Amino acid sequence: MTNTSPPARPPRERVLNPVDRISEALFGLLMALSFIGALSVAESGQAEIRAMFIAALGCNLAWGLVDAVMYLVRTITDRGRALALATPEPRPRPKLTSQDLLAALAVFLVVVAATFPVVLPFALLDDVGTAKNVSRAVALAMLFVGGLGLGRYAGYGSWKAGFLMTGLGSVLVVAINLLGG
Repeated sequence: MTNTSPPARPPRERVLNPVDRISEALFGLLMALSFIGALSVAESGQAEIRAMFIAALGCNLAWGLVDAVMYLVRTITDRGRALALATPEPRPRPKLTSQDLLAALAVFLVVVAATFPVVLPFALLDDVGTAKNVSRAVALAMLFVGGLGLGRYAGYGSWKAGFLMTGLGSVLVVAINLLGG
C-alpha cells in the first residue's frame, strides 16, 4: 500500500524567539512606566490624565516603530556579515524577506501592546492616586510574568527570575524617573 498523502510541511519558524518577544514587551512596559512616573508632577484633572494617556501611547507607537526598524537593520546587517565571511568577492547583497517584515511588525505590536495594561487604569478610573496604584500593580505583575517567561526559557528557576525581573524593573523605573523620564 502506498502513501498518497502530501508530504508534511516543515514546522514554521517563529516570527520572534521567546527572548525577543518578552524583551520587547518589557521595553514597552518600561517606556510606559516612565510616562506614568512623570504623572506625579502633573495636576490630577481629567485633561492631564488624557494627555498622559495619549503621550504614553504616542511614545510607545514611536518606540515600537524605532524598534521595528532597528530589528530590520540588525537583520540585514547580520546577513551582510554572514555573506562577507562566507562568500568571496563579488558577493550578493543581503535581502530582507517577508518573514523579516512580519517579525518587524510583531516587534512593533508587542511594544505597543505592552502600553495598554499599564495606562488603562488612567482611562478607567477617576481618581489619579488609585489609577497610579493599580497601574503600578499591573506593571509589577507584568514584570514578574516577563521574568517567569525568561527564566523558563533559559532553563533556570522561573519564580526566581520573575522576582528578579520585578526588582530589576523597579530599580530601572526609579532610575528613569530620577533622570527625568
